[in-house]
Formats: sequence, structure tokens, C-alpha cells
Amino acid sequence: MKRITEKIEGRREKAELEVDGRTVKLSNLDRVLYPETGFTKGDLIDYYAAVAPVLLPHLRDRPLTMRRFPEGVDEDGFWEKHCPEHRPEWVKTFTVESESSRGPVEFCLVNDLPTLIWVANLACVELHISLARARSRSTPTVMVFDLDPGKPADVLDCAEIALLIRDTLAGQDLDCLAKVSGSKGLQVYVPLNTRTGYDSTGEFAHALARTFESEMPDQVVSKMRKNLRHGKVLVDWSQNSRHKTTVAVYSMRARPEPSVSVPIGWDELESALDAGDDRMLRFSPEQTLARVDESGDLFAPVLDQRQNLPK
Repeated sequence: MKRITEKIEGRREKAELEVDGRTVKLSNLDRVLYPETGFTKGDLIDYYAAVAPVLLPHLRDRPLTMRRFPEGVDEDGFWEKHCPEHRPEWVKTFTVESESSRGPVEFCLVNDLPTLIWVANLACVELHISLARARSRSTPTVMVFDLDPGKPADVLDCAEIALLIRDTLAGQDLDCLAKVSGSKGLQVYVPLNTRTGYDSTGEFAHALARTFESEMPDQVVSKMRKNLRHGKVLVDWSQNSRHKTTVAVYSMRARPEPSVSVPIGWDELESALDAGDDRMLRFSPEQTLARVDESGDLFAPVLDQRQNLPK
């Protein structure tokens, strides 16, 4: 891993780093965020800086919800929507009028490398973003199916359902891509990049989820209730909402060991199923960067492929 923090002498408790003409203040680089492996905040910053060329296009102009773990992933973290008031002047934001009584929310926009490093220095382990860009909040650029296994189901069960979703969508002349969540499950993304609204994506995704549930009742559930999910894969269609966020591709996850939400090829899902080996669907930061070096951004079609949902 290329380490941007190597420029800092002695890994001091407080330091400054010049990045693309911006001064980013860093702190506590040696603080351990993943106790099981010794992975530090400095390592987190180094990973996000190294993966930035493929990550930033997926974050650009999308309101960010941060999941922060200042004391490490084995302690309680917290969600933060409001961009901290102590942010540098060059951090871009976007204000969303809240439908609650709490008033407007000013979100961070992670549009460049200095902002990404600043966010990582907040011990923001997980990056969660909207399916729509800030200035077109009612127009998602993608439709997503979030596949979440209920024990004893696992990520391999999700892989089986993901492949069936792929085949079903192909019958509707729709391409899709998959990524491991970096936690327990998988997500299937359908690039749109048209004027399709959440009403259409939510209705389509819900209909497909209910179809799978009716045809595979022992394997699939479309309702969120936990008492229905034992041993089944939840096809969560409800992510297709302007009020929801989804973990960004290449985001790290707050698991006992450092893991990443990584694009995965359909052939890789099939190979993992054939081998019955869920370890083939887990990726560390180092493995993720090696994949990017070898194959580039496998999720790039999500950014610009244009598709319309069938009427």
C-alpha cells in the first residue's frame, strides 16, 4: 500500500499534510481502530488515499453520511449526517431540508482527495452515500438490491440469489453489477443514469423482490421483519428511496478485521459458489488495492451506463 502518511516524520500525535495544494490537519495516526489486527487510523488514511482514484468518482456530488469510530470498531461508533462545523473552508457541502423538526442538514461532499483524507482523519471508517447526486435528489442514478442473509444463511446464499437477479434482469434487457458489502451480504446495482425517479425504481425493485419471495419462499424474504429472516436472504428493495443511503463501493467496513465493499465479477461469484468458500468473497484493503491495480474500477459502468426500466 502506498502510504501518504510516510511524508509525516515520526507519526506525531498532531501533524499537517499538504495534499493537492490543501493543508490537511491530522491527529492520532497511531490510534488502533481494529484491535484484532492493529490496523491504525494512519492505515485507514493511507488506504483511502491509495484507493481515491477509483473511489472519488463514486462519491462525487453525493451527500455523505459518515459512520465514525474514534475509539475503534470494537467500541460504539456513531452516525453523522451534519458536516462538522470545524471543517476546513475548502470542504464542499450541500444543504438538504429535513422533513423532521430538526431543521436542515448540511452534508459533506467528498469531491477531492484532501476532503477524503480529512474525512478519514475523523475516524470515518464507513462512507454511506445517496443513490442520487446532491442537485438531483429525486433522480437516482442506479437501482439497488441489498441482499442481507439471516443466519444461518450467509454470503454464498446471497451470491446464489444475486445470480438469479442478474438472469432475471437480463430477461428485461438490463445489465447489472455486483459488489460484496464488506459485511455480511451482497448488493446488485442496476445502472440507470436517466431521468428515472425513485417511484419507478422502488416499485420495480419491490415487485422483483416479491416475485422471488413467492417463487422461493424457503430462501428469500422481501419483508424487513427479523422474525421472518431466519435462514433466508432478505432482498431489500427499500434502499431505493431518497431518504436511504447505501455503503459506497470501496468503503471500508467496521468489522473485527479490516474489510472492504468491493466490486465482484459474476464469474467470481460462480467460482465461490462452486467451491463453497465464502472466504473468496472477503477482501482486505491490501487485496482491494491489488485488484484495482490489476483490473481498474470494475464498477465504472455504474457511473455512466444509461438504461431505462421497462414500463
